[in-house]
Amino acid sequence: MMEFPDYPFAPKRFAVRPGIAMSYLDDGPRDGEVVVMLHGNPSWSYYWRHLVTGLRDRYRCIVPDHVGMGLSDRPDDGGGIRPPQTAANGAPAYDYTLQSRIDDLEALLRHAGIDEATPVTLAVHDWGGMVGFGWALSHMAQVKRLVILNTAAFPLPEAKRMPWRLSLGRDSRLGGWAIRRFNLFARGAAWIGTRRRLPANVRQAYSGVYDGWDNAIATLRFMQDIPLRAGDRAWPLVEEAGRRLPGFADRPAFLGWGLRDFVFDRHFLESFRRALPGAQVEAYRDAGHYVLEDKHEVLVPRIREFLDAHPV
Repeated sequence: MMEFPDYPFAPKRFAVRPGIAMSYLDDGPRDGEVVVMLHGNPSWSYYWRHLVTGLRDRYRCIVPDHVGMGLSDRPDDGGGIRPPQTAANGAPAYDYTLQSRIDDLEALLRHAGIDEATPVTLAVHDWGGMVGFGWALSHMAQVKRLVILNTAAFPLPEAKRMPWRLSLGRDSRLGGWAIRRFNLFARGAAWIGTRRRLPANVRQAYSGVYDGWDNAIATLRFMQDIPLRAGDRAWPLVEEAGRRLPGFADRPAFLGWGLRDFVFDRHFLESFRRALPGAQVEAYRDAGHYVLEDKHEVLVPRIREFLDAHPV
């Protein structure tokens, strides 16, 4: 059995779609203020483990593994045909798109009893930003606080070039094959996503869940869904989220940033600061993309203080 250090949780499962199960954490008091934590690619709920541990005495932490990620099911997508066809073995197929992720989050929160009258704090990282803010387009009043870590909620800033590591998977058939065949993206991120060197068993916890062609499907499909221009399937959602982001400036926001992130760098941080000028900002020159790995000893108490200071 694979080892997941510092992950003392009992994940739950539910059928987010017919024949497709999602794994998720629902930890903390049922009547606690709800904090929804959304991971990106190629991580999973493991990324949030220190924050869940630091909050679960008071806050209800709901943390999904997106379909195809972490401990959730790995459905086929019919070879990427759109719309996806039934897989060759007759199993349900899944459309690996941003809209699917938003729909899954909606289903999870309904399953967990989180209705539109329930205040929610969004904590987002990487692709979790677009999933969370995409969901918030129709739940804006429900979102009372924001915790934003190395992510985006808008198109690629004009001053930022598309990193070649992402283009390798997004635009190259050979690169995409190699990512699935050798699990390159998850393995690489576990090495270069931090400034501190992670213990081998922590790196394995991040990457091992994606070993194998079938297990790595979502790490590639997330890359292929990156919206860069009109015509890309996720573009309308990303453009609308960016347009409406300043509408969250009237509620408490916390920005925690690793400045050594090769993707979500200072250009993204500055875009959030312009849209959310009242946000509390904690930026670290000695932290990378997985900022909660590099700085959890500092960030978890700061985030806890932020939440405690702004009750909903």
